[in-house]
Amino acid sequence: MLKDLGVKPYVFPMPVLLIATYGDEEKVDVMNMAWGGICAENMVALNISEDHKTTENLRKRGAFTLSIADIPHIAEADFFGIATGNKMEDKFERTGLTAVKSRKVDAPVIEEFPLTLECKVVQMGEEKSGYRVLGEIVGVLADEKVLNEKGKPDPKKLNAFVFDQMQNGYYAIGEKVGQAWQSGAPLMKK
Repeated sequence: MLKDLGVKPYVFPMPVLLIATYGDEEKVDVMNMAWGGICAENMVALNISEDHKTTENLRKRGAFTLSIADIPHIAEADFFGIATGNKMEDKFERTGLTAVKSRKVDAPVIEEFPLTLECKVVQMGEEKSGYRVLGEIVGVLADEKVLNEKGKPDPKKLNAFVFDQMQNGYYAIGEKVGQAWQSGAPLMKK
């Protein structure tokens, strides 16, 4: 029997995404967020609060990087969601992570994260769903260790984790359980 839980944002899994921007004087800022994802072949959509330091940086610089969090850096990723750049000047420095300037956009690339999308801001503003940022993906960087023999990211090697907003947990992912566009193919013949 199904139980009515009301109106909740209960979707699982939610990605754990790290948005990196530059603030004034090339100050690196990184924010952990789950309310975002791919919305077109070369676009990402992010819903963030307007009062974040990241939002201010996005307005000023028009660029960001979006990285996938991996299990070896779960503490740093979680910290980026706990601490605010509006109140903590040394937020990035506390993690010991390394940032280098992207070659394609005016934003930092965090070297320790295995997969990073380099994005330029296409649109920002208040929407019915909250403050929305649309970004165009202009490049993708991947650590060679996470690539398969065809040069594509391998989910098992990526070692990513996802967010569960029903219980506020993080979960490892990686086990392949089917093949897209093939697992359901036998039903087409009925």
